[in-house]
Amino acid sequence: MISQGSQLSKKSIPSAFSSFLCTFGETYDERLLDSPAKSENSLAPLCFSIGRKVKFSHTSFFLRKDRRYENEIVRHSPCTSFICVRGDSLIDSGNNNFLQTIAVANYKPYGIDFSLGSTAESLGLPYVPAYLSLSNDEKSKLTTGVNYASGSAGILPETGTALGKKLGFHEQINRFMSTVANDLPKSGVDQYLSKSIFVISVGSNDYINIYIQPGTYNSSSIYNPRQYAILLLSRLEQGLRRLYSIGARKFVVFELGPLGCLPAVVNSANPKPITPCVEAVNKLVIIFNTKLPGTILKLRIELKTSTFVRGNIYQSSYVTSLRPSTF
Repeated sequence: MISQGSQLSKKSIPSAFSSFLCTFGETYDERLLDSPAKSENSLAPLCFSIGRKVKFSHTSFFLRKDRRYENEIVRHSPCTSFICVRGDSLIDSGNNNFLQTIAVANYKPYGIDFSLGSTAESLGLPYVPAYLSLSNDEKSKLTTGVNYASGSAGILPETGTALGKKLGFHEQINRFMSTVANDLPKSGVDQYLSKSIFVISVGSNDYINIYIQPGTYNSSSIYNPRQYAILLLSRLEQGLRRLYSIGARKFVVFELGPLGCLPAVVNSANPKPITPCVEAVNKLVIIFNTKLPGTILKLRIELKTSTFVRGNIYQSSYVTSLRPSTF
């Protein structure tokens, strides 16, 4: 389910998302149940209608369509003009290939062979290039999107540093500020950004590479799980406010997936879990996810003319992890 803040129904998601899609983050595996009617207060300007069983997975720089439901997607003419991507390895389309790190991004994005292509393609846009792969001349000619995502990145600046260089969440925002100041057309940029979509999905690595690594970091001895979630949400809120101050108005913010079900987490657990997932890690994620709606609601109230849509992904991803053969 995608919900606005914590109280609006699917059919009351407001605002027209029309020019810019900016993604920060990690995993997304979600069902959009009803496509709102085309009106000023709908998601219709995303340029495609979504049937009742369209399944999306948030991966490299796009939302991936499940091929089982692709016949239920009705695409329309392009109306979104720019996609801007931020996040970690799951949405890094190549930035880390230009950094000294073991967290490389040298695979094509998941779902690239889907017959209907990625969501970017559904919006009439091409593959989004990695920011660090662009020359200054190419940056000055950006018209359809750019990807700032960096493998191993997190909300906290120290996240991922043990693996090498990376662009953290706030550094990605710094690069976006540079793009706005130096590369986007000056005329009408405020209106352009106000109609843009900023998709944020970040925070997984702050747990995987920081909090549950007591041998390397002392975060778990300094903060209890509740305090750590509050710290992450506070830093996330700071980043969202920065984006708003630059001109962003329309945000999609995803909760975290069940990190305790990741093979790397399960295989490294000691002692080995008797369940398919490391539920102690999932409990940490649930604390973060439970507090996220309050942060979003606060921002919706305080940031005038803003739209915040929350992506609920934990439960569907958890079920998929427990019963993969049914999907």
